[in-house]
Amino acid sequence: MSLKGKTAVITGSNSGIGLGIAWEMARAGADIVLNSFTDRDEDHALAKQIADETGVGARYIKADMSNGSACRALIEQAGVCDILINNAGIQHVCPIDEFPIDKWDAIIAINLNSAFHTTAAALPMMRKAGWGRVVNIASAHGLTASPYKAAYVAAKHGIVGMTKTVALETAREPITANAICPGYVLTPLVEAQIPDTMKKYDMSRDEVIEKVMLERQPSKEFATVEQLGGTAVFLCSDAAAQITGTTISVDGGWTAL
Repeated sequence: MSLKGKTAVITGSNSGIGLGIAWEMARAGADIVLNSFTDRDEDHALAKQIADETGVGARYIKADMSNGSACRALIEQAGVCDILINNAGIQHVCPIDEFPIDKWDAIIAINLNSAFHTTAAALPMMRKAGWGRVVNIASAHGLTASPYKAAYVAAKHGIVGMTKTVALETAREPITANAICPGYVLTPLVEAQIPDTMKKYDMSRDEVIEKVMLERQPSKEFATVEQLGGTAVFLCSDAAAQITGTTISVDGGWTAL
């Protein structure tokens, strides 16, 4: 599944799922563009580390995914975008009648609107190159719902719908669009939540993981960022050339319930 000669732009990729996908793309031979809203030395160091360890080209470009113009500028600054991974996202948990308007607006902007803007900017590049892959990181919450996550669920359902539309608009071209729908993934952010959750429920680490965090994940195991990266690499491979407009769940059976 070599991606040598391709350039992958991954939004929200200086940590967690996005960074895991970037590493797997690089290991498959793709040049990498990392992104987040910060512009720190460590952000650029991550790109250098990927380049040094895998031998691909890698760089970091700052862009605020809550700003449509900045989203489009990210793609323009990248210059090449054979593979677009729309991963940037944030979360807020609150009853809908108490949901802060600014949090709703931010989640919709970063989790959904950003993917519209980057895709709109990337498709002309893909058409010019005669090849392209759009992989949207949705969620199990793009296929089902949970209480208190109205904005996140709405955005992720929107991502799934937009994925289908992009696939139909590119169906006669060598371009595909698909969504990956993870369940709980063991990222640094999730790892950091475990101690507080242990205190809240007076449970051991294993009990918190199985009974609280993975309550709806039948496998009772976290997905890993490497597994999500491998799934993304597969969707970008020739083996997946006729897979378009669909979702792939990496959720330990969550959406089978």
